[in-house]
Amino acid sequence: MELNYKKYGEGKPFIILHGLFGSSDNWHSHGKKLAEYFEVYLVDQRNHGDSDWSDEFNYDIMAEDLHEFVQKHGLDDFILMGHSMGGKTAMRYAQLYPEGIDKLISVDMGVKEYPITHDRIIEGLKSLDLKTITSRSEAGKQLSNYIGSTAVRQFLLKNLNREEQNTFSWKINLKVLEEKLPEVVKALPEKETMIETLFISGGKSDYVVPEDHNNIKKYFPLARFHSIERAGHWIHAEAPEEFMEEVLGFSLL
Repeated sequence: MELNYKKYGEGKPFIILHGLFGSSDNWHSHGKKLAEYFEVYLVDQRNHGDSDWSDEFNYDIMAEDLHEFVQKHGLDDFILMGHSMGGKTAMRYAQLYPEGIDKLISVDMGVKEYPITHDRIIEGLKSLDLKTITSRSEAGKQLSNYIGSTAVRQFLLKNLNREEQNTFSWKINLKVLEEKLPEVVKALPEKETMIETLFISGGKSDYVVPEDHNNIKKYFPLARFHSIERAGHWIHAEAPEEFMEEVLGFSLL
């Protein structure tokens, strides 16, 4: 599948993959900052952003999408970073195609299987009647019945696309994402991959905890770990300066 993307800067390639319900737009400000040092590619994964939709959705397929993207743009010796679901796509890509990657960064995502915790979000998004909603604020008010966090609601509502006649549609393929949630939370196949890898975790998040480190090193023996204590799962949004300092410190070595 041909993936939508945004490109900034020049130099060594640096690819960024968003998480579930996200898009390349979530990484605009970080992409601009990284473009001071790198040629940055912000990529929409399938069923997200402005990339095409498909009934097929798992990490092997998303890794293949990325491989096509890398080949099409002639990228080599690049840095690959992914957040949450994007982190697991990046790790699966590294397992399948390690030769093109210089360094790998996983943002608050480990290698293990996770419980399904997004069903309430799916339920809330499905509850919105896009034929009658006339504004994002109205959608946000309705979504507050399911999701208490204002920041999370704002993040999710970026997936609303305003159509003509002041109606809305989804940028995300909500039906398939709901059906494929079991694929999103799956563990990686166990395979040793010798790439220098940084796992950045949020201290207030339970996605990657110290007890996971030994297991992660079975997959990525060169892994190093950094926790940003004041951040949760959306580290790059909650602690942007410390996050960027850690990413640049690792990437520019």
